[in-house]
Amino acid sequence: MRNAVRLVLFFCAFFAISHPAQATVSVQVDLSSQRMHVTSGSGETYDWPISSARSGYVTPRGSYRPTNLQTMHYSKKYHHSPMPHSIFFNGGYAIHGTYATGSLGRPASHGCIRISPANAAKLFSLIQAEGGSISISGSSPRSPVDAQAHSHRHAAPPAANAPGSPAPSSDWWPFNSTGHF
Repeated sequence: MRNAVRLVLFFCAFFAISHPAQATVSVQVDLSSQRMHVTSGSGETYDWPISSARSGYVTPRGSYRPTNLQTMHYSKKYHHSPMPHSIFFNGGYAIHGTYATGSLGRPASHGCIRISPANAAKLFSLIQAEGGSISISGSSPRSPVDAQAHSHRHAAPPAANAPGSPAPSSDWWPFNSTGHF
């Protein structure tokens, strides 16, 4: 009987060592506050400002898993713009670094979630090592442009490429699966 108990304990210990539980990174994006909260499997936590979809565009809400990681991706739709440390989660939507760090904390993208290049590199590294889950909730705050349009309902929208019209950004592109994950 003792040998049977020892054998069971041996197999339990062997299974636990050879098949450790895999920790994953939890990424929680709050569109209302334009913040991202990250918790790694080792317990590290981060809270970063983001930029999500600006007026006229949508950042998808819901729960996702990363589907593709690319150290550097270039937009095929928006002037070959660089997207460092791209973490794709829903077709062409991704979390990625932006050099337009002055826009962080408010909606500014075509739908992707932008974070600073340093934070994108850190998140990329964590997800590459541990895997992850992405949860996006809330609704984008009204931008000054939205508020102005709401108060002037009868005003005509600006013509494309007119002064004050939005310039193309580097945040949405057709899915490119040449990266790894």
